[in-house]
Amino acid sequence: MFENGEEQGPKSTFTTYMAEGDQLFHKGEYVKATESFSAALSLQPGEKTCLVARSKCYVKLGDAESALNDAEASLKDNKDFFKGLYQKAEALYTMGDFEFALVYYHRGHKLRPELQEFRLGIQKAQEAIGNSVGSPSSVKLETKGDLAYFHKSIGVRQKHFIDSHKKEPRQHGQKMPKRERTAKQLLGELYRDREYLEKLLQDEDLIKGKIRTGERVQDLIEGCISYLDTRTEFWQQQKPIYARQRDRKLMQQQWSRALHKPPSDPTRHVLTSLEEIDTALSAGKAESSLKKARELMKAVQGWTDGVLPNKKEVIGNLHSCIGNALMDLGKMDKALNHHKKDLELAKQGDLMDSKSRALDNIGRVYARIGKFQQAIEVWEEKVPLVCSGLEKAWLFHEIGCCYLELKRYIEARDYGSRSLAAADDIRDGKWQLNASVLVAQVELKLGNNKASVLHFERALDRAKLMHDDSAREAIQKALREARQKVTQ
Repeated sequence: MFENGEEQGPKSTFTTYMAEGDQLFHKGEYVKATESFSAALSLQPGEKTCLVARSKCYVKLGDAESALNDAEASLKDNKDFFKGLYQKAEALYTMGDFEFALVYYHRGHKLRPELQEFRLGIQKAQEAIGNSVGSPSSVKLETKGDLAYFHKSIGVRQKHFIDSHKKEPRQHGQKMPKRERTAKQLLGELYRDREYLEKLLQDEDLIKGKIRTGERVQDLIEGCISYLDTRTEFWQQQKPIYARQRDRKLMQQQWSRALHKPPSDPTRHVLTSLEEIDTALSAGKAESSLKKARELMKAVQGWTDGVLPNKKEVIGNLHSCIGNALMDLGKMDKALNHHKKDLELAKQGDLMDSKSRALDNIGRVYARIGKFQQAIEVWEEKVPLVCSGLEKAWLFHEIGCCYLELKRYIEARDYGSRSLAAADDIRDGKWQLNASVLVAQVELKLGNNKASVLHFERALDRAKLMHDDSAREAIQKALREARQKVTQ
């Protein structure tokens, strides 16, 4: 983010509200994060990145409609803003509109084919659509007819769903219908609430009444029931009960065998599982990634060194995976503990790559929770282990940002310049932009306004080449402020 200058009065800056919102989001405090992003938008209405950030919070809170509104607002001036496209797809997916979500996942993938998020979105939307109509192997499609039948079938399916939730009185001792059992499994504790609401509908005197705002009690009750039914359908389509039960049984059987009898090719099994764990985390499914990693950890710990010669290295990798998943879930203390275990195993086995990875992650945890000095110490220990130019550009930039947070501007400028040199060596536009902004911010703090303007101008040129509109707008604003200070 970029400095906006000091404001008069008790209000914070746009940048401060954004940073606060990001931190609260990572901690899982989505209501407070939403408030911070709303405060930021009150200062810069329509700011696209902030709208996307607030939309993510609404998704986490289950308010898919508000999430969709923010996502669409971020696309108002630029229909190809890929972050907005992705967030719109996510909101539609959460609403259960899998077909429309698939359209926007495809649109985003066409614009940014290198981003894994869109590929994974396409996969999960296709899977949800498939689940909503049953297993493909049980459906025989024919190439005759026209689309009229398709449109007609949608109406029939909707009517069937409405009819299917009209409850018939059940005789004492009569077995609960399968459809009702499914709803009970999906809704859990909410199922009793739904039953209570249906009983209220039978009270004719009650439903004729109105609340203070003039809304009918009957409409309120029916609206609540409709919402619960919609959620039931969504959860059933996303992963039907029969599929969950089948998958759970299969997984239990597979891991039971894995604990007692290793697979024929343990190394390949581990690599495949690690790839699945990483894919789940990249898709934002931290809970799923964490569960898979813990299950694999339990299996590997039950194997002998003869079965898996690099057992300690694999366990260290799994500690890293678990730590990263816990970070995404906002459980920083537990994440730090697992990354430290990864570091300990790396030092025991003299595994330099694993040591570098662990130091990287430990530093990220410290930086995330605001312990910038500890982050610097850990990352500076990592510096001698870094070989690639890309990793140097990233690492030097992060250390520089920590020094900037600590108001140690000379050190921040030094690392910012090192990051820029590394990015220039590999001609990486993204890190050239990031490093230029960091150096510009530091020069501004040091009072070197002309130098700050030069670096902001370079960052602006890079943002234009990369067609990064959000970065371009923020840099232009910071550049105007820097130029004003030059003329003062």
